[in-house]
Amino acid sequence: MRAGVYLAHPRAGSFNHAVFDAVVGELRDRGCEVVAHDLCAEGFPAVLSAQETETVRIGAADDGDEQVALHRAEVATLDVLVLVHPNWWGMPPAVLTGWVQRVFVPGVAYKLGTAEGEPDGMLRARRALVLNTSDTPAEREAAVFGDPLQRIWAACVLPYVGVEDVRRVVFRTVTGSDEATRRTWLEEARRHAAALLG
Repeated sequence: MRAGVYLAHPRAGSFNHAVFDAVVGELRDRGCEVVAHDLCAEGFPAVLSAQETETVRIGAADDGDEQVALHRAEVATLDVLVLVHPNWWGMPPAVLTGWVQRVFVPGVAYKLGTAEGEPDGMLRARRALVLNTSDTPAEREAAVFGDPLQRIWAACVLPYVGVEDVRRVVFRTVTGSDEATRRTWLEEARRHAAALLG
């Protein structure tokens, strides 16, 4: 089993980093081969080039950026995906949005021009886990905002590239949480990561 775990948070020592480390450790302890990327620390180049907006020409081929080419090659080999990020303005951080736009491209993550007129997801991974942190109470998230991250990942992005089983867990509210609560959340993150392998 090969898992890709991706972190999108710029501040070292954040709770998102702790979740990322817990998930990577759990998967490795269970014998999983893990490709782990801290996108901010690695300086992933999130801005699309003009060439990349011509989606019919994009594929696994190198477009001149070695880091992007590496991520495209890796994502095609994964059995499961784990995405760790905060909820910022109802969106993933810009680095993760840019990663999706530059890595989940035609010829790598999906193909166009099917008989049904719908895209055909190409990723090998059929399961994904999204672990979010938030400072918005669940009731307000649902009533006022409608949980936009759920729609982004479970309706817009991951099914488009072939992921059939999208699991999402939100740890909230992080600001003001105590150490015992955070330890409980980390154990929960580990359990959800382990469940991906079953």
